[in-house]
Amino acid sequence: MSDDIKKIMFTVRNAPHGTIYVYEGLEVKLIMAAYDADISVVFMDDGVYALKQGQNTDELGIKGFEKTYGVFVDYEIENVFVDKQSMEDRGMTVDDLLVIGEDEDTEAPIKPKVVDAAEIAAMMAEQHNIMSF
Repeated sequence: MSDDIKKIMFTVRNAPHGTIYVYEGLEVKLIMAAYDADISVVFMDDGVYALKQGQNTDELGIKGFEKTYGVFVDYEIENVFVDKQSMEDRGMTVDDLLVIGEDEDTEAPIKPKVVDAAEIAAMMAEQHNIMSF
């Protein structure tokens, strides 16, 4: 990877509904991907709820954005991670996670990679910028 390409990590720590943070962060990620940045996204704390598939936002009167996460790979946002402890603390498993795209060759669904705190810390140390939503 070229030294000119900036490594930017987004951490998603807030629940997906009740504030604008997660939705606005989603838009920023897609915009930044258009500028050839090396984007990583880590969902942790209540942010893991944003990855829970099958959410119905009708009663909240807001538009859900589950489908938008399903195009991350199309935007070349392939470094998508979820904190194992945060997920487990909230009773979630890998089966609960959204599909963020599909493999071009096999058409197999791609889900976020489950990582632990040490892996997250190591990734953070390599970033030029970290933005939290």
